[in-house]
Amino acid sequence: MIDGRLTAQRREVRNLPGDRSQQKTSTYIVPCFLLVELVIMAGTVLLAYYFEYTDTFPVHIQGFFCFDKAYSKPYPGPEENSKAPPVLVYSLITAIPTVTILIGEVTSFFVKTEGAQEKTIVTADCCYFNPLLRRIVRFLGVFSFGLFTTTIFANAGQVVTGNQTPHFLSTCKPNYTALGCQSPLQYISEHRACTGNPYLVASARKSFPSKDAALSFYSAIYTVMYVTLVFRTKGTRLTKPTLCLVLLSLAVLVGVLRVTEHRNHWNDILAGFVTGGAIAAFLVSCVINNFQPTQTSLPTPSPPRRPEPSVGLPLLSLPRVESPLEKLQGYRILRSHDHQPIPSPAPPDVLLPSSSPRCCLTSAV
Repeated sequence: MIDGRLTAQRREVRNLPGDRSQQKTSTYIVPCFLLVELVIMAGTVLLAYYFEYTDTFPVHIQGFFCFDKAYSKPYPGPEENSKAPPVLVYSLITAIPTVTILIGEVTSFFVKTEGAQEKTIVTADCCYFNPLLRRIVRFLGVFSFGLFTTTIFANAGQVVTGNQTPHFLSTCKPNYTALGCQSPLQYISEHRACTGNPYLVASARKSFPSKDAALSFYSAIYTVMYVTLVFRTKGTRLTKPTLCLVLLSLAVLVGVLRVTEHRNHWNDILAGFVTGGAIAAFLVSCVINNFQPTQTSLPTPSPPRRPEPSVGLPLLSLPRVESPLEKLQGYRILRSHDHQPIPSPAPPDVLLPSSSPRCCLTSAV
């Protein structure tokens, strides 16, 4: 059964419509995808998991000033009680780009002409990749990779810096009497200065950059660039800007809510925006080439060759020798234009023998 299906698939690939020279044949797509891209993707997911849910990378512990008002905001409660809970934020982050890419690719596949579509991908005469499926997998795969990469960058920044949130002192609950705090300028650097819940204290030390802001802005920038570069119909002059502004506004709204609920500082939000936007712009411009289709370049015909002369020197460089017949013909044509009789050329003098010596006769023939 397997051999029969493989044979039928090979026959279908060989009988694909269109010019065979316009089809892209590559034997490295499947091995590179299985051995390189999937391995990198799995490593990225594992690294993001270790940063997020394990204590493999301990958070840097920073000190604080006594009675510091910048870190004395009230505790806003767990993340689930936020007006933008993580479940809602992460659902929108993953759902909006996925739905937009699916709708855009399916629509462009059925609307574009056959010549404007991406060429067929054939791998080793055994596997046929539909252009629509290939573009969807490519764009969504790069988006997923960037999502986990943004998570890694944000978590790495939080672990390395260890900056406190605005409600750090409310969760830390330091004993100012035991610590000897007598002035707001006194700096506390003891690791065991906090008496609050260790889990909440560890979470309150992860503020810079804001992970929610980074992921939201990454998703918004990726989707905005896709909409701007792919949708090129004439009736989208107001639709595209409206959709892009809505996506960017949602990302900015997430950051504003994080600040108003005293979960992050303004510099944490800005750093998250820069991180997510930079990763999205890099992946779109350098990895998937601005969502442009990969067209196979046809072989250009070689220019026609000029026939080379048999002689080594060019013909025009040889001197022209005029024959006596050409001179005579040119002389007659010149005399005929002047309406003058054309005299016959005089033959050379002929010596005729005679009876009288020293006599020389000249006759004109």
